[in-house]
Amino acid sequence: MWRRSFRWAALPHLSSSAHPQSHQTPRLQNLNPTTSISIHFYNPIIPPIKNPIFAIIPKSFSSNPTPDNAFNQDDAETVKEGHLFWHVDTVMDCLRHLGSNSAEAKRRLEQCGVLVSPELVAEVLSRLRNDWSAAFTFFLWAGKQPGYTHSVREYHSMISILGKMRRFDTAWSLVNEMRGATHGGPSLVSSQTLLILIRKYSSIHDVGRAISVFYSFKKFGLEVNIDDFQGLLSALCRYKNVEDAEHLLMCNEGTFPFETKSFNIVLNGWCNILVYVRDAKRFWREYEKRRVEKDVVSYGCLISCYSKASNLNDVTKLFSQMKELGIAPDGKVYNAVVYALAKARSIDKAKDLVKLMGEKGIVPNAVTFNSLIRPLCKFRRIQEARMVFDEMLQKHVTPSIRTFHAFFDVIKTEEEMFELLHQMRQTSCKPTLDTYIMLIRKLCRWRLHDSVFRLWNQISESGLSPDRSAYIVLIHGLFLNGKLEEASKYYEEMKEKGFEPEPKTEEMIEAWLAGKVAAGKLECLASESGRYSKEPLGMKSRNVQNMSSFSKNFLKKPETRSITRERGYSFGS
Repeated sequence: MWRRSFRWAALPHLSSSAHPQSHQTPRLQNLNPTTSISIHFYNPIIPPIKNPIFAIIPKSFSSNPTPDNAFNQDDAETVKEGHLFWHVDTVMDCLRHLGSNSAEAKRRLEQCGVLVSPELVAEVLSRLRNDWSAAFTFFLWAGKQPGYTHSVREYHSMISILGKMRRFDTAWSLVNEMRGATHGGPSLVSSQTLLILIRKYSSIHDVGRAISVFYSFKKFGLEVNIDDFQGLLSALCRYKNVEDAEHLLMCNEGTFPFETKSFNIVLNGWCNILVYVRDAKRFWREYEKRRVEKDVVSYGCLISCYSKASNLNDVTKLFSQMKELGIAPDGKVYNAVVYALAKARSIDKAKDLVKLMGEKGIVPNAVTFNSLIRPLCKFRRIQEARMVFDEMLQKHVTPSIRTFHAFFDVIKTEEEMFELLHQMRQTSCKPTLDTYIMLIRKLCRWRLHDSVFRLWNQISESGLSPDRSAYIVLIHGLFLNGKLEEASKYYEEMKEKGFEPEPKTEEMIEAWLAGKVAAGKLECLASESGRYSKEPLGMKSRNVQNMSSFSKNFLKKPETRSITRERGYSFGS
């Protein structure tokens, strides 16, 4: 029998002694620019939490549930998983802190003695998805091991990693290898292989090359159908190339006849990706002009757009129009209306709608409860948010990342943050990289540098790998807090991993380095002559001022983007 076992402690007033180790002074190691940075704490023992956010973690939300009868098969699976993760950790140790030294990485891998399997390769690539050099080194080494051959899954994982890091030439070499160009075997290239590259080109807004990849389907002996075309539209819209996707849709009516799903993909781009209400309304009228039938997904997209834009009147009108037309709202529509009501502070009406969902046979999910929790947290009505959370657990709904992020937003002390993070790790909803980025940004605003380094180390300890966004947030936070040397070292580490820095980050660090060099030269002249030379000093000062002016005005530089479309938008013959 279910009984509530999650109980809220007082969130804003937690014990300040819950994590005394957070105030320890870290010692920096490997501060050479050519190596990584690691921060270690002495005796990182976490004491019992006096006022936990969740008193007891129920087994249904545990990341490692242990049923009473788990003896035979479950024990065998546990042992198998234990061996797998031991091998994974061994491989990760071999690849850690090597940077671009692939020769040393290969030597370590040859001596590690792990048994390569598809499960091992998949797990290692998942952990190294933000470190393309280490991932590719391991991928090549694993492919040469006796008794193992890469499958389509491993190829796709590696191609996705390379595409994310803009190593497209290397990614295409793997596609050719899958095609059988190197081993003469049957082709492993499928439409999903090319759609991965389409998505990666779309993510960097290179629409021309994304369309060129779509043209290459026939080159690989693949038949192009409406699903592939919709995959192209979805990839473009997902990364905010909605205008291009709409133009592509309208230009290819002859080759790919208009369908409701195709229009819904573009409408979702305007509504939920960009949240452009005016363009969403304009494209909504295209349904009638092109005689495309609207379905529940169409209405759900527009209602969600109005909800995000806080247009409660438009939400209610469209919701009523659905009922009049006999279109039954689904869970997504109800969630959008609940969110709109909650944002408008009509909490009671939103809760009544959640009850109506249950009466209609639609089971509320995590998104439903998050639609209530997030606005309540934003309005600082924390106690009501906790009550909704309790109801969520009573109905056996597992909290999601957004649930915890809503409460992280209102946390105001370091102790509260680490307590909630500790409790989060005990559930099946583990912290993601976005969670760590969010908390690092908050700690940087609080100027708690020791905790920033501690949290940064926990990223790799949890099996994740920092990506470009994580490095940028960390570097900016350290730089703005006066930790210039540390920011510079992480900047070098980011570039070594192949991440392209933002122009703002690059200008900021380069200006500081140039000023540091100029200051060093002045100090050297002063030590040799015993006094500063007025003329060189004036010249140096002007150079530093020019550099400072250049760094301040870099945002005024025009953005340029080159897109080449070899054959335009039309796919017709």
